[in-house]
Amino acid sequence: MKKVVLAFIFLLAGCTSTTSHTTSTFSDPMEIIKAAADSAPKGVPGQYTLQIVATGSQGQYVYLNTEKDYRDQRAVTVALHPKVIAQLSAKYGMPPQEYFLNKAVVVNGKAQRVKIAFLSDGKPTGKYYYQTHVRVMDISQLKVVDEHA
Repeated sequence: MKKVVLAFIFLLAGCTSTTSHTTSTFSDPMEIIKAAADSAPKGVPGQYTLQIVATGSQGQYVYLNTEKDYRDQRAVTVALHPKVIAQLSAKYGMPPQEYFLNKAVVVNGKAQRVKIAFLSDGKPTGKYYYQTHVRVMDISQLKVVDEHA
């Protein structure tokens, strides 16, 4: 009986081993986009792991995109607030549009459908399309997957 109990204890100890390895599962942009559209205008809070393949800026905002063309309907855009841009630039020693390019990131926030108006001579044309944005208002919402704290 003692051998059975000992074997059981060793079996349980083996099941509770704590191997420390991290694997990242990328979020499916199409699932994020669909969920954001289905919940519009509210959006869907979550933690999203995304590969940044293009960046851009307009006005005071910086945008990190999952597609080369930010207008692509399959793109998810991480929109960085101006105060976060300054913090990220100080932290990494370069503008975020350079630092995050071709990196995998984890972003905590709300994926939300955003209406983008087409302009002609600075005036709305009445035509529009939608993008899916995750707005980053605080530096703690965004980190590189392989980044060590």
